[in-house]
Amino acid sequence: MHIDILTVLPELLESPFAHSMMKRAQEKGLLTIGVHPLRKWAVNEYGQIDDYQYGGGAGMVMMCEPLAKAIDELSAGRTYDEIIYMTPDGSRFNQKMANSFSLKQNLLIICGHYKGIDDRIRQHYVTREISVGDFVLSGGEIPAALLVDAIGRLIPGVLNDETSALTDSFQDNLLAPPVYTRPVEFRGWKVPDVLMSGNHKLIEEWRHDQSLLRTRERRPDLLDEN
Repeated sequence: MHIDILTVLPELLESPFAHSMMKRAQEKGLLTIGVHPLRKWAVNEYGQIDDYQYGGGAGMVMMCEPLAKAIDELSAGRTYDEIIYMTPDGSRFNQKMANSFSLKQNLLIICGHYKGIDDRIRQHYVTREISVGDFVLSGGEIPAALLVDAIGRLIPGVLNDETSALTDSFQDNLLAPPVYTRPVEFRGWKVPDVLMSGNHKLIEEWRHDQSLLRTRERRPDLLDEN
């Protein structure tokens, strides 16, 4: 899979992709990530990529020309399955989307800044608009990193144990069950006996019941989607 990211602040994306699973995915050749500074396509020698908004009001707007030129140039080299704009008013990102995106070959992510991007780019280039929550951040870099991480870990071969992703929270609209490790007893707190039984059928039944219980208590809205 290949993911390109258009950003005003490429420095913000250096660390998230240089460690842990995203680093391993790139070293294995399973994922390539291209981070592109939008100022490369600035409208003048001063690196301008934003301007005042028509109609007045506080806040600058990312201009059409740099974004269109960047998208056109990148699209000349590959065909994108999706051009994604990270924006608070997009569709709420979830595990189902991550699963779907992980099956794609090429993605382009646009990181917004200021008051956002000129709406003509949204109308004529963007195919998906995605939000990571009902709040506003200073830019789209952190949401883009979140998106890449959620997608990248699902690519076959990235996780050491690929079945691990199948038992993550939200995969079946259920939260993951409680997990335990050594020691068996700590400060008088004991691991549930069923997990020590060696009976895999009982263990799976217990885990499913715990997932249902935890989801019912913490995220009952997920059960309404089943």
